[in-house]
Amino acid sequence: MSWFRHLSSKTRRFTSLSRFSTSTSPVHHAGLGPTKAHEKPRVVVLGSGWAGCRLMKGLDPKIYDIVCVSPRNHMVFTPLLASTCVGTLEFRTVAEPIARIQPAISREPGSFFFLANCTSIDALNHVVQCESVTEGTQTLDPWKFTIAYDKLVIALGAQPTTFGIHGVYEHAIFLREVYHAQEIRRKLLLNLMMSDVPGIEEEEKRRLLHCVVVGGGPTGVEFSGELSDFIVRDVRERYSHVKDYIHVTLIEANEILSSFDVRLRQYATNQLTKSGVRLVRGIVKDVEEKKIILNDGTEVPYGLLVWSTGVGPSAFIQSLDFPKSPGGRIGTDEWLRVPTVEDIFSIGDCSGFVESTGKQALPALAQVAERQGKYLAILLNKIGNANGGRANSAKDLDFGEQFVYKHLGSMASIGSYKALVDLRQSKEAKGLSLAGFVSWFIWRSAYLTRVISWRNRFYVAINWATTFVFGRDISRI
Repeated sequence: MSWFRHLSSKTRRFTSLSRFSTSTSPVHHAGLGPTKAHEKPRVVVLGSGWAGCRLMKGLDPKIYDIVCVSPRNHMVFTPLLASTCVGTLEFRTVAEPIARIQPAISREPGSFFFLANCTSIDALNHVVQCESVTEGTQTLDPWKFTIAYDKLVIALGAQPTTFGIHGVYEHAIFLREVYHAQEIRRKLLLNLMMSDVPGIEEEEKRRLLHCVVVGGGPTGVEFSGELSDFIVRDVRERYSHVKDYIHVTLIEANEILSSFDVRLRQYATNQLTKSGVRLVRGIVKDVEEKKIILNDGTEVPYGLLVWSTGVGPSAFIQSLDFPKSPGGRIGTDEWLRVPTVEDIFSIGDCSGFVESTGKQALPALAQVAERQGKYLAILLNKIGNANGGRANSAKDLDFGEQFVYKHLGSMASIGSYKALVDLRQSKEAKGLSLAGFVSWFIWRSAYLTRVISWRNRFYVAINWATTFVFGRDISRI
């Protein structure tokens, strides 16, 4: 009888997994089949960035089953990522678990999160092919599976732009993910400790403690500002033996913060220079293990190289046989639909309007992605309530208002309790521009309110207060 009870419990457990198709073939193919009549329509979201997470937050789980496919199980609050590199904030304060953004992912029987990459899209049959993400050599082989969708949202973001420069991927560190910030922090602290070892030559010590940032956009400038604060307030106090050797160089081909007002750019230039950041105008020609070479032949030795020169479409996005917008991103119409295919939408940095819409290309900004995610969530909920949630069932529906983006302004911290706030809607428009301590207070207040969960808002506030009173943590963990 005990054997029978054990078999019965296993049978019940397998019954709960009946929505998964299985396979015993050695290539490990399985997946989620098409939704049935008694089940909710399924929205599959590829990506867990600003656009995808804002979309999932707004989707109604009473209307749809929500499936997210992403190589990370959290969203990164990128505006504060630079602060984690030097210990102003802890890494977990900028990571928001997807299950907290959309609780249905972990609660509803038909909603799932899969730690995987999408490898191909079959638009005709409404199926995506995926492959699980594995790390290291002591893990399972990647598992390939398929997911049938009723509605598909591509929100895969973009990848750093290197302009084909040799050596960037091998020697530079980007600043887009939490593990990038962790790598920068470990490298920075290792160089500080190595430079204090007896016998290190003066020239090598200066190289180890030379931090080079390539790219004068908001990310590069904010990281340079955080780094200069770290040097002034922490390194000089706790690494007094090498305090005169460490310095920061910011390399930009044109002007820093080119999207900001001219007066704000000049203020940032003066403030960064005053903080000890060396500004160099030049183009990187080659990146080697211990030095970079500029187009004029100048060699710049470095111990830490951070690359922040903008983003572009990934190889996967470029490989998709969909209409493209200028720049190679997935092309969409005014309702963020991908033309020529049914039930596929694209939002965030991986998408842009096709030329036939007559709309200008939108910048690759968090506020654009977030606004698109919010708009599409409302649109999909409307489609679902109009019985258009199933595959190929929304052809004749009126989608209503088109997506319209209105720029709310730009902000950037430049260190030393100073920041820039540019509230113009475009480069040519007039509007309020602020710089200084008041702007820094606005910058912190605005981003504190934008952190998604109250839990992380509390963590950020506590970290800021702790850093202000006790300084930054310099432990290398």
